[in-house]
Amino acid sequence: MNEPAVAPLRIGVLGAANIAPSALIAPAKRNPEVTVAAVAARDGMRAAAFAKKHGIEAAYDDYEKLITAPDLDAVYIPLPNGLHGRWTRAALAAGKHVLCEKPFTANTAEAREIQELAQDSDRVVMEAFHYRYHPFTLAAENIAASGELGELVRIETAFCFPLPKFSDIRYDYDLAGGALMDAGCYAVHMARVLGGEQPEVTSARAKVRDPRVDRAMTAELRYPSGHTGRIRCSMWSSDVLRVSARVIGERGELRMLNPIGPQLGHRLTVRTDQGKRVERFTRRPTYDFQLEAFADAVLRDTPVLTPPRDSVENMAVIDAIYQAAGLPLRQPS
Repeated sequence: MNEPAVAPLRIGVLGAANIAPSALIAPAKRNPEVTVAAVAARDGMRAAAFAKKHGIEAAYDDYEKLITAPDLDAVYIPLPNGLHGRWTRAALAAGKHVLCEKPFTANTAEAREIQELAQDSDRVVMEAFHYRYHPFTLAAENIAASGELGELVRIETAFCFPLPKFSDIRYDYDLAGGALMDAGCYAVHMARVLGGEQPEVTSARAKVRDPRVDRAMTAELRYPSGHTGRIRCSMWSSDVLRVSARVIGERGELRMLNPIGPQLGHRLTVRTDQGKRVERFTRRPTYDFQLEAFADAVLRDTPVLTPPRDSVENMAVIDAIYQAAGLPLRQPS
């Protein structure tokens, strides 16, 4: 049980984003240590309407005004991918802690820059891979690393969902869009977590929306210890909906159904020569665990599982996949 904080953690939201209510606002209402105290949007009327709808006390018509507000401790950044780095830098310069949506930045070089800035500050910077903090993922990671499955042979992860609206910003190259950046950053991250090592990319194949933007991506991986992997992701392909992970070992296999949002239903299945078992976990939202971890880090200096160092490694795999597929790296907006 968490110790009571001296004062609640006051967070401001950059952008009246659709993800903010489920990712931050609702979890904060269930967490007595956190208050979502402000929101900013470039359209002041939109910010005010969003604040009124969600019971947020302050609304700003400019991101900089929110970041420099003296009554805020931290900033949540759910802006388009290409803007993550710019506003994380600005938040750190203003002395704020940062919870930034994934992907952390537009590319590896920008992620390294943010990592250095975070190291030079005393602020918490955390990438919002919410699934990483749920007991479902922690259990799967432990099983894969425990030796129960024997030596690892193959890791397969997938996050595919349909997004047929091609005008969506997630297809916009100038905003660092693409299926690999959006859905694929999860598949890459899961492959790294379950594989236990930083993999190299041996090949990749993209299905494109236009010459620079992928609507689907498949990549083959190799880990230093010899096991291999595959990530699959899409926002529009024949693989309409797939959210899964599979760990194959010499003596058994682990399968995860819906590791991204286990609160909506999930299953962990383990098969070995000892038999089969199915494990299920709490339906408490992944976002609640994530916010709890962020608050713990800010208020009690607890390490997080998704610090900038981890973000640099994830972006390095993403960049290598784009290069292997013959597509350009994403750039900051």
